[in-house]
Amino acid sequence: MNNIKRVKVGMASCGLAAGAQVVFDHLKEELTPKNILVERTGCIGMCFREPLVEVEYDDGSSIIYGDIDGKKVKVLSEKIKNDQIQEEWIAYKPNDEEYESDHYHAKQERIVLRNCGIINPESIEEYIERDGYKALNKIFEKGKDWVIEDVLNSGLRGRGGAGFPTGLKWKFAKASDNDKKYIICNADEGDPGAFMDRSVLEGDPHSILEGMTIAGYAIGSTQGYIYVRAEYPLAIIRLEKAIAQAKEKGFLGDNILDSGFSFDISLKKGAGAFVCGEETALMHSIEGQRGMPTLKPPFPANSGLWRKPTNINNVETFANIPWIIVNGGDKYSAIGTEKSKGTKVFALTGKIKKSGTVEVPMGITLREVIFDIGGGIINDKKFKAVQIGGPSGGCLPESLLDTPVDYDSLNNTGAIMGSGGMVVMDENSCMVDVAKFFLSFVVEESCGKCTFCRIGNKRMFEILDRITKGKGEMKDLDELEKLAYQVKNGSLCGLGQTAPNPVLTSLKYFRDEYIAHIKEKKCPAGVCKDLISFRIDDDKCTGCTLCARNCPVDAIAGEVKKPHIIDQDACIKCGKCYEVCRFDAVVKE
Repeated sequence: MNNIKRVKVGMASCGLAAGAQVVFDHLKEELTPKNILVERTGCIGMCFREPLVEVEYDDGSSIIYGDIDGKKVKVLSEKIKNDQIQEEWIAYKPNDEEYESDHYHAKQERIVLRNCGIINPESIEEYIERDGYKALNKIFEKGKDWVIEDVLNSGLRGRGGAGFPTGLKWKFAKASDNDKKYIICNADEGDPGAFMDRSVLEGDPHSILEGMTIAGYAIGSTQGYIYVRAEYPLAIIRLEKAIAQAKEKGFLGDNILDSGFSFDISLKKGAGAFVCGEETALMHSIEGQRGMPTLKPPFPANSGLWRKPTNINNVETFANIPWIIVNGGDKYSAIGTEKSKGTKVFALTGKIKKSGTVEVPMGITLREVIFDIGGGIINDKKFKAVQIGGPSGGCLPESLLDTPVDYDSLNNTGAIMGSGGMVVMDENSCMVDVAKFFLSFVVEESCGKCTFCRIGNKRMFEILDRITKGKGEMKDLDELEKLAYQVKNGSLCGLGQTAPNPVLTSLKYFRDEYIAHIKEKKCPAGVCKDLISFRIDDDKCTGCTLCARNCPVDAIAGEVKKPHIIDQDACIKCGKCYEVCRFDAVVKE
């Protein structure tokens, strides 16, 4: 075995939530005296195996250990000190054919995530070692027009959800004649189940700074803003460090690299309003106003922040830029499909075995993402649906699993690409309840400016609530569709225009579940509390009392070793008895 180069611990939010700080502190204490460098890194995407520890060797090989908790790290530190391997804890061996052929990363192509989990995000030197700021040097040699042309040739479309061509947006902003222009990075990631941008901000903040600086040079801007959620404290800390480091090295500030071009970046912490993900609402928030959208035109490229020409892209879009400039737009456009070029980052969550961030080439199918990369459904239950595109997206059934992941194909299903949230549901998910959940989120987050969004979504939620309580009527389905299209067509911004998508797609693909709720007063998935009940099968009950001891409202009675009974009037239908019964004696109906 070669000498150990260093040991890295995944210290993104997912790793820290799983206990990585304890692991990092122990390794630091034990290995530093042995002259073994211990560093932090970001998320490599394998959130399902956190905390992760990677041991790098001088020959370039490495071993990543998974699920390393406070107990395991004591054993692992001794193994590392003695140059030994703990085989059964290995989660992944990068660049090892045995692990690559049938692994989480096998079908991925990492451009946006190229440095996440690889470098120490708090070290600008490590970013530079992996071609960091190389693109910045290149653009000053090539000129503004070349930069925009190369981004156009790449075919990169905005990864915030709308998919507008990035180069074209830059071209419009450059053409706007004004003494002051602005660059904004939209890091206001608010979709339930989405954490793609957070992973990049925490794992590779310099790629965002470099991408924004390149955009600033291309359109003639000297000031950039990163609008980041205040709920992302670690991302904010690392962005602040990265900005300070970039200024110290001459990559930000006045006369960057003696080019005559000056550009600075400031952070604006958002208060968590989902509507501020919409670009006009976001700009109002930066200005100190209430975050509410306004009608377009004028578009931001002509009149945006403080009525000056403004270019807005999201985190993932900017993270692509340095790679494109270094490697060429043609190389990027060779990946993906005819109209959807490059890669897309997704946050895989829900009832999936391998949750985390993945980056895949456009054109890959949903089936490949969920089953080949994500490992399929937890406990091998039956797949029911995938919600793609966040609360503005759609719920797609098993019959559409072979849909290619590209803008047009997903739009044709009634869903959208969105920013990249992908929530997987199994047979125990109720699609009426899912639609109700996402609509409740939209109702809560609506700014209230539009009548259709403010009132129409609320009325739709009320209908869904009635249906889940067994009080729905068949005419409600027609009313839902009617309201959905009114909201879709009458709302001002993208939040309202896409809010009905979960309702429309669930009605389209899972109408039978709605009908069961209405006609049979049954929830086929056994989720809607008002439509389910629990009873105890006398023939199977052993009288172990486990159900009674776990009932939070003392609704179960019975003697030891004799069948128990559930008081239906007292039962709150929490399902705890169903979960704890070891003999399948509790029946859900």
